[in-house]
Amino acid sequence: MDLNQRITAFSNLGEFLKDYLSDAPKSDLALQDFKTLTEEFTAVIETSHRQNAWFTPEYIKMALQSWSQMLTKETLTHWFAAYAASNTTSKRVAVIMAGNLPLVGFHDFLSVLLSGHHLIAKLSSDDKLLMPFLAKVLIKLEPSFESKIEFTQEKLPQFDAVIATGSNNTARYFEYYFKDKPSIIRKNRNAVAILTGNETAEQLEALGSDIFNYFGMGCRSVSKLYVPQGYDFDAFFNAMYAHQDVINHHKYANNYDYNKAVYLMSLFPVLDNNFMVLKEDKNFSSPISVVFYEYYKSIDALKETLSTQEDQIQCIVAKNFDANEVAFGQAQKPKLLFSKNAKTKTNAFSLSLSNCLGVIFSFSTTGV
Repeated sequence: MDLNQRITAFSNLGEFLKDYLSDAPKSDLALQDFKTLTEEFTAVIETSHRQNAWFTPEYIKMALQSWSQMLTKETLTHWFAAYAASNTTSKRVAVIMAGNLPLVGFHDFLSVLLSGHHLIAKLSSDDKLLMPFLAKVLIKLEPSFESKIEFTQEKLPQFDAVIATGSNNTARYFEYYFKDKPSIIRKNRNAVAILTGNETAEQLEALGSDIFNYFGMGCRSVSKLYVPQGYDFDAFFNAMYAHQDVINHHKYANNYDYNKAVYLMSLFPVLDNNFMVLKEDKNFSSPISVVFYEYYKSIDALKETLSTQEDQIQCIVAKNFDANEVAFGQAQKPKLLFSKNAKTKTNAFSLSLSNCLGVIFSFSTTGV
């Protein structure tokens, strides 16, 4: 199976997702059992929701929609060309997948298989149905993938390299356990937003999506705001009301009630609008339903501060802050774009989608 076949298979998977999400198939995808697959997929989504209440059908389909837009021949070819390597030797790459968001491990799934390696995926117990189903569809589209994909919830079999995602505490164990293997170890990261007070209502409402989508549980979910001294939160809170239905989810509501009670009993000063809590805090990782905030004196001083904390920040949501910023409302919509900062290390560090592919190539070209 060559690169063109792999790209075609994944782009066809993207077409399958588009067809599934639409009321009627619109592509020329030749899947004779399409109806059966879509019915099975609906059942998988419903079961995933029953097993993990955070995985609502709405958010599962949001993740599917995002990948359906990225899995095109043009996008995959352009993305992959930036990392093209000759004499690629297939390796057995173990991927320990997180389960905080639906299909959060799909970019590793894609990167490993697209670069011609054998995938050994250890699934999170929180997301153990969606990935195997997509793998099943991929194999129907390109049967050669059947020998390249392996799922396990047991001890990892023999492998040559590993990609693992977990908390900062878990990462310490990963680093020790996999110290003799080429590895990508991802730790906790969070997104932050920079506000100036000049944002429009539309921009602030879009920021609400960055905060509340997936209940704020993603590494690209905005968990902290940086605001200028004397910032008036009225406009911010008014814009957040577009997302107030989040409180109707029982697990989110339980977290909101608990965290608010803890802060009030501890006499912490907080701002509250009956479905989210704002707390002044220098930390990045806030609890569910809580967003931290911190004041800044000047943009230049803030840039200097954030430059020393890059290892804790996944992305910065802002307007006219720096060249790498993400627009309001786009934090949960990452793209498959080439990164000039892609590095080839064999030890632990956190990577973007693009950097991940670059390092996977290094598994093949550094004599692993």
